[in-house]
Amino acid sequence: MAFMNTALLRMMTAVSGLRARFSEERGQDLLEYALLGGLIAAALVAAGVLIAYTGGVTAMADGIANCIDFDNSVGSECNPF
Repeated sequence: MAFMNTALLRMMTAVSGLRARFSEERGQDLLEYALLGGLIAAALVAAGVLIAYTGGVTAMADGIANCIDFDNSVGSECNPF
């Protein structure tokens, strides 16, 4: 029984120590700046990829438009990809 009490006391002390660590605000600014920097980096990468593939996406959209355009006859110009 004494062993259980000691183990429970140690576990409660560890949990209260962890709660105290997580409630501290020291270092919170650094974490926020790191998350903001990661978000900006992801947006820049996404914009770069979008700019790099704009010609391919435009060509694919034009090809699909040629395939579904009912006014023109569908022939060899229907090449969506």
